[in-house]
Amino acid sequence: MEFKLNEHQHLRFNPLKGEWVLVSPHRMQRPWAGQVEATDGEATHSNIDWDASNPLCPRVTRPSGQVNPDYKSTFVFTNDFPALVETAPSPPSDDDPLFQVQAAAGTCRVMCLHPKLNHSIPLMACSEIEAVIDGWVEQMRDLGPRFKWVQIFENKGQMMGCSNPHPHCQIWASTFFPDEPRIKDLHQRSYFERHGTPMLCDYLQRELEKKERIVCSNDEWVCLVPFWAVWPFETMLLPIRKVSRLQDIDASQRHHLAKIIKLITIKYDNLFKTSFPYSMGWHGAPTGPNQQVDAHWQLHAIYLPPLLRSASIRKFMVGYEMLAVQQRDLSQERAADVLRQQPNVHYKAT
Repeated sequence: MEFKLNEHQHLRFNPLKGEWVLVSPHRMQRPWAGQVEATDGEATHSNIDWDASNPLCPRVTRPSGQVNPDYKSTFVFTNDFPALVETAPSPPSDDDPLFQVQAAAGTCRVMCLHPKLNHSIPLMACSEIEAVIDGWVEQMRDLGPRFKWVQIFENKGQMMGCSNPHPHCQIWASTFFPDEPRIKDLHQRSYFERHGTPMLCDYLQRELEKKERIVCSNDEWVCLVPFWAVWPFETMLLPIRKVSRLQDIDASQRHHLAKIIKLITIKYDNLFKTSFPYSMGWHGAPTGPNQQVDAHWQLHAIYLPPLLRSASIRKFMVGYEMLAVQQRDLSQERAADVLRQQPNVHYKAT
């Protein structure tokens, strides 16, 4: 029997993390009798752009007692319920190899992406998205010199645990190097030492040659489904030019980044005619006062959406994925093709 990539089970290697993913395309034929989610709650706010009870809206008093300004673009504040604070007691030192504890310090900030409650990223103008990018860069420049890692991320939709429908993201800065970027740092460094070139720069060139997993692109950025993607419609944003950190992108890269972010999120929404849930975030070279050589790093963003078959049927990472190896049904090439074919105009605008 001849092997067919989009039909037969196989393993794919993720060189960024040193992990494997099991791809089982034939499972897309199985009937679904499992959980069906409610469609995203953002739809209930489609005609509401301000709510006096929503603590992220302009002019509203948050639980901390602070009153939000009447902001017109983005707005950043320190999280009222942070996972990390800058000053806290440090645990006692202990050499026990089985019960290790280390100090953790940092800060957590919230960035409101738009003053209107019902304006998610795909519904915003490119100029408004560019203001968000400018805000990200400003936060990186502010926090980067003081903290080892600054994680910018957005959880969109109730399905991804978002507790507030207002468009917002978060910025967590820490004195420690979290596992996900630490592992990526390790594997990119190892690749650079062996080949003399950044892994993701080489990878992008190969993807541009193959054209099998490219979703969309412009003069500065490419959006693709990674060869090793785990989530059904996972995508990665990569700059065409070498850049190590988000705060290093120039005016042209910012402008074109706004355009491709709007485009991929429109395609996501159009896929199932819903406000598409996801977790997304940026990974770049580590920051902090003792920055190391970063030639092995290439900046990238990752979108991790849970939806698989429809607006109400998601992919669950349980059982085999938790106990053995990550597994996906839809092939990466098929996912890229489905996203690529989605209209470039938002379904609400047609």
